[in-house]
Amino acid sequence: MASSASVKASGEKKVESDEVALTVTDAEYRAASSSLRTASWGTIFYLITTDILGPYSTPFAFAQVGYGPGVACFVAFGIMAAYSGLALWYMFLKLDSDRYPLRSFGDLAHRIYGPWFRHLCNILQSLQLIFNVGIIILGNGMGLSQMVKFKLCFSVCNVVWTLAGMIIGQIRTLQKFGWIANFSIWLNVLTLVVTMGAVAHTVPNYAGASASYGVVQGPVQVLVINNQPFEPQLNGIMQIVFSYGGAMIFVEFMAEMRRPMDFWKAMALSQVFITFVYMFFGLFVYSYQGQFALNPANQGISIYSLQTATNAISLTAGLIAAALYGNIGIKVIYQSILVEWFGAPQLTVKRGKYLFAVSVVVYWALAFIVGSATPQFSNISSLVAAVCIFQFTYTFPPFMLLGYFMQRDAIFSDSSYDVTNPHGSRVDSWKNFSRWLRACTSIFPISCLCTRH
Repeated sequence: MASSASVKASGEKKVESDEVALTVTDAEYRAASSSLRTASWGTIFYLITTDILGPYSTPFAFAQVGYGPGVACFVAFGIMAAYSGLALWYMFLKLDSDRYPLRSFGDLAHRIYGPWFRHLCNILQSLQLIFNVGIIILGNGMGLSQMVKFKLCFSVCNVVWTLAGMIIGQIRTLQKFGWIANFSIWLNVLTLVVTMGAVAHTVPNYAGASASYGVVQGPVQVLVINNQPFEPQLNGIMQIVFSYGGAMIFVEFMAEMRRPMDFWKAMALSQVFITFVYMFFGLFVYSYQGQFALNPANQGISIYSLQTATNAISLTAGLIAAALYGNIGIKVIYQSILVEWFGAPQLTVKRGKYLFAVSVVVYWALAFIVGSATPQFSNISSLVAAVCIFQFTYTFPPFMLLGYFMQRDAIFSDSSYDVTNPHGSRVDSWKNFSRWLRACTSIFPISCLCTRH
């Protein structure tokens, strides 16, 4: 009896010790979760700058609208883009958690408005990213075609960059993109410096301007306000919108940061740097080339050797940016479609890594089809800016912030949440006017008139 009692006691102790061993404390869980987030704010600065920095269209934008509207739009859109970035950062800090992490823009949208808004954001985000990659393939194909003096089939030029993207796109984590993104930024800056030096000492590329936009050769004209039909002016403004497009992957950046609180540093520094570069480069090139400014701007260099040099540099930077877009785009499609709908394995397991590699090849093949099917570079970039970029950068973040504030204020009168009775904590529902009244106190004009309890 004594021996059996001792065996029973030892068995109970063993079970108890096993349960203790299997118990994960909150501190251990946070440590394990943060170990998967490796990007620093310095890395994110390079990634944001690589994502947004694309000033090659800014001289063309100034040529369409003139000095005055161009400067006003660049400053205004820059301020609004910074505000949207801060709004996303604020909502991410409030809604992200260790157990229920936010991994994409769609996750943040779902947390505020529900599944319908998440699906809308995921569709538009996937569409924008694949079009961005297609645009870069098209632009790089144009550059390579000029480098070989149009002696190589244009489709083959696009295939070359598609294959290169399939290779570099195999990088899975954003932390590993950090040093490549840093390299891309300085390649862009070098291209801008060479382009400015070339346009200041050479004539515009009259043949290129005539072939692309039908501009007749003549003296260079620069205008304070370019009074022309609405369509080309809108095209120019959409190029400015396209220049600031990048907010749709800010959540993905924060999701891979070790300290998401520091995101504002990376975003603020990046926005200041980008706005300064855009304004200076755009005004400089437009002042020398006027109505002959091309998109991309380095295509407007008339000397073949300098044009070839800038093409070679910018093509590499463009490929890195395309690989970044592809990385985020594939992850969004993989998580929202392959994992949720078809039960695909997570990217952290071996089967998931193999499937990710295959997805990269398929994604770049689709982007090649998009880029090759588009005959005009500026038109497709304006279309993407109007349909997708404008929404993610200027429409969705304030709309989501409003929804967050309304839901936050609506719960003020609710009692504490009870797990056993999750619906019993609410004193009313969205069908009642009282809940809408509390929610609307977050709107500034109404909050000035209403007393907040």
